[in-house]
Amino acid sequence: MTILAIIAALVIEQFRPLAIGRIDDLLARWSRWLEDRFNAGQRHHGLAAWLIGVALPTALMLVAQLLAFWSSALLALLLAVAVLYLTMGFRQFSHHYTAIHVALNAGEIGQARQLLYQWRGIEADRLGSSDVARLAIEEALVASHRHVFAPLILFALFGPAGAVLYRLARHFARAWGTDTGMAADSFGEFSRRTFAVIDWLPVRMTAASFAIVGNFEDAVFCWRTQASRWREEASGILLASGAGALGVRLGMPVGVDDRFGDRPELGVGEDADADFMQSAVGLVWRTLVMALLLLTLLGIASWAG
Repeated sequence: MTILAIIAALVIEQFRPLAIGRIDDLLARWSRWLEDRFNAGQRHHGLAAWLIGVALPTALMLVAQLLAFWSSALLALLLAVAVLYLTMGFRQFSHHYTAIHVALNAGEIGQARQLLYQWRGIEADRLGSSDVARLAIEEALVASHRHVFAPLILFALFGPAGAVLYRLARHFARAWGTDTGMAADSFGEFSRRTFAVIDWLPVRMTAASFAIVGNFEDAVFCWRTQASRWREEASGILLASGAGALGVRLGMPVGVDDRFGDRPELGVGEDADADFMQSAVGLVWRTLVMALLLLTLLGIASWAG
């Protein structure tokens, strides 16, 4: 049933994509409401808000999936498809990426810069085509994990409740973990650390999958020697493995100033361009196909057992 739910959700999402930002808007209002009522600058306030905002909905979903499983296999399948449709999906990022790729192929660097700004919210008016391609590939590799592979992994392990847990935990870690004020940092500390624990295994499974379907030797080498240089551990692992698997260089300074922060070099090989953007699409799809095949084999083995 797991593989059927995943395939059904992916197919529905391709033909009837969820409106971009609709779920994020709802979660943003939910997280702001909780923060307004619980944030008094202490870590335990953040813990209480997280339990209500993340743990409680996850627990309710766990109860719902158990009741659906005991009631009807069809009901359990429909619940799983609905949850996956709401928590994962390529269209959450692929339309931005595709538009940038098309613009670069057509030589419309100005359009590509504007599209990158709309996607990542960063000023790109002075970036070259290689810079735009590099930033787009980086965002796509991380987004494919956040929007597809991580929810899929948690769903395969824990059912719909796992996908809900990941989606909520990721949002609250981002919503409460980006401010720099002392009170905000204390309030968001629990959500940040908890999400790092939740994402620990999925990040490494995604990175390993990139290596398996790409250039394995280079991916493992970059993962081991370069990932720790990146400012954020999870992104560093994904980008280093993905860059090595693709044979492209990511990271590195962008533009003519430090607006993009410290960006150590990741990967080996050539500079990014539109062709590597297409290669990144292939890497993500091969990873998804491999995951589906693995889940199918596990399902057959379980049924045979």
